[in-house]
Amino acid sequence: MNVKQIHHVAIIVSDYPKSKDFYVNKLGFPIIRENYRPGRGDWKLDLRVNDHTELEIFGVTNPPPRVTGPEAAGLRHLAFYTDDIEETVKELEEKGIEVEPIRVDEYSGGRFTFFKDPDGLPLELHE
Repeated sequence: MNVKQIHHVAIIVSDYPKSKDFYVNKLGFPIIRENYRPGRGDWKLDLRVNDHTELEIFGVTNPPPRVTGPEAAGLRHLAFYTDDIEETVKELEEKGIEVEPIRVDEYSGGRFTFFKDPDGLPLELHE
């Protein structure tokens, strides 16, 4: 198998304008393309994370809620790397985003913290 990296991560959101504002204006991911798909009745927003990775945001009307917290089967959380976790946490908090206290991973020694998107999807910052 010739897999080299993750191309994209897809997220279904319940309030497209609110989630678009969160991921574009608060987290700062640039828009690659945005399309309304009339056959599906939803929006598809492609965002640039870096030179190789994209986020696909699907704005769907009335999606089923997440079954439980991060321990449900499926995507547990989405983690973003940062060079300066304190500065990134400060920027998020200045934008009104609640962030958990910074912790240290007992196995890797890396510092990390969590926050949530508008639908409660756990997002991690890892330094």
